[in-house]
Amino acid sequence: MDVSIAPLRAWDDFFPGSDRFARPDFRDVSKWNNRVVSNLLYYQTNYLVVAALMVSVVGFLSPFNMILGGLVVVLVFTVFVWAAHNKDVLRRTKKQYPTAFVMVVMVASYFLISMFGGVMVFVFGITFPLLLMFIHASLRLRNLKNKVENKMEGIGLKRTPMGIVLDALEQQEENIGKFTEFISKVKE
Repeated sequence: MDVSIAPLRAWDDFFPGSDRFARPDFRDVSKWNNRVVSNLLYYQTNYLVVAALMVSVVGFLSPFNMILGGLVVVLVFTVFVWAAHNKDVLRRTKKQYPTAFVMVVMVASYFLISMFGGVMVFVFGITFPLLLMFIHASLRLRNLKNKVENKMEGIGLKRTPMGIVLDALEQQEENIGKFTEFISKVKE
């Protein structure tokens, strides 16, 4: 698998002003999910930079707790993804309720970290960057370049780190998933 890093998008494209942001339609969860997935894929390097800045600041203030928190979250996420791949009930739940799956990972991580006393580091160093990414991805409207890049990622022409994470969570845009299934049927 050849993984490439997505380019850093221009900051005026990432956060241009209120004209490119809109509240999602909460009644159409599928459309909202497509918007979030598209934006996570398209702006993934920008999200990484913002998260790295926040993690760096918190890590500078409390390095041991930040490393501990990061390790706990990665281990809990890995265990949940492994379990979801090996248990059919968990796989269906993860696919149907991805937000609930991520919330379970975060809550389990929170309880493990609270045993070590690093809750504030967890909240500001790990949870807050994820919350900011989710809010931005939910509110940011997609543009044509965004849609084209995501189609390339979805049909396998490009592999990026965020694409790998979203695959582990079994999250794809609906149309990309249908197109990918069609391509694999044609190959057979």
